[in-house]
Amino acid sequence: MNRFFAAFALLLLASNPLRAETVTFPASDGLTITADVSRGSSDTVIVLFHMAGASRGEYQEIAPVLNRMGYTTLAVDQRSGRSFGGVRNETAARSGKRPFLAAIPDLKAAAAYARQNLGARKVGVVGSSYSASLVLVLAGQDRGFADAVMSFSPGEYFPDRSLVRTSAANIAVPVFITAARSEATQWQPISEIIGGQATGFIPRGAGKHGATALLTSARDEYWAALRNFLKTNLPAQ
Repeated sequence: MNRFFAAFALLLLASNPLRAETVTFPASDGLTITADVSRGSSDTVIVLFHMAGASRGEYQEIAPVLNRMGYTTLAVDQRSGRSFGGVRNETAARSGKRPFLAAIPDLKAAAAYARQNLGARKVGVVGSSYSASLVLVLAGQDRGFADAVMSFSPGEYFPDRSLVRTSAANIAVPVFITAARSEATQWQPISEIIGGQATGFIPRGAGKHGATALLTSARDEYWAALRNFLKTNLPAQ
């Protein structure tokens, strides 16, 4: 009977994710950024940035898992994007079509909001595809940006084809890097430049591009690798 109730409780958690609160805050150029806050039990905050053409909706199913691990999450609409999972990118709707690098003020503002408004003791950041590269760039350029970085499918996606590697050479915080199996050659040179701070993960199967790897049939192995990284480098306390 106890097993039945335990299984039923887990089912309820999976089918009823923690309710998110939608917030707004300004970027340095005055653009209003929209994001969803979901509270965990600790004062460690993980800021979630979406992939190209997407929105904060990319993390509708991912954020609740992190919340149950104890993390508060902030899923952000960047100005370069459109929609995901039926969630419109409100920031992009305000700004109009923008190139990837234009989203840098949004990432900076979100990390600052986590510290100043959510009471974060530690801040981790997750990037997906183009934002996976941006979080590495910012971590290398500003050591106060994040306490840990999780980068899903980074690459040299910008006009300066060495920007990510050049910036990564200055990263001094722990970094988790992964992608689809076929994309390993894109992130391994970046990981080598980061050196001992980097933890790379290659899935056994084909895997998936971006943070949506955490939603695929291969999600268990991605989550296991991510949990191990978080436990060591960004515990929920």
